Amino acid sequence: QVQLVESGGGLVQAGGSLRLSCTASRNIFSRYVMGWYRQAPGKQRESVAVISSGGTTNYADSVKGRFTISIDNAKNTVYLQMNSLKPEDTSVYYCNAANRVVGYEYWGQGTQVTVSS
Repeated sequence: QVQLVESGGGLVQAGGSLRLSCTASRNIFSRYVMGWYRQAPGKQRESVAVISSGGTTNYADSVKGRFTISIDNAKNTVYLQMNSLKPEDTSVYYCNAANRVVGYEYWGQGTQVTVSS
């Protein structure tokens, strides 16, 4: 079992920045794809950014050039640096760890990000 704990959400004005953190209860990054997802009220959860064990990253078109996902292995933490935030980025952001080979997947509890115009 793996616990994922997110932090760093909050209220920010449009154009501002936030950094989300997701700390895992143990180091799983060599075996899991780590990702950030978000879900706005009345909408489906969507992928924002993912990073593979090899460091390959993939971003949703809506956040390319503004968001950066990264891993600090020494701290068992994955980050999402969010710059140039827009009101449409307002959502609950969730950390995810997935290993499709063995069929394991874990979610954090979510952190609210609100961007005011």
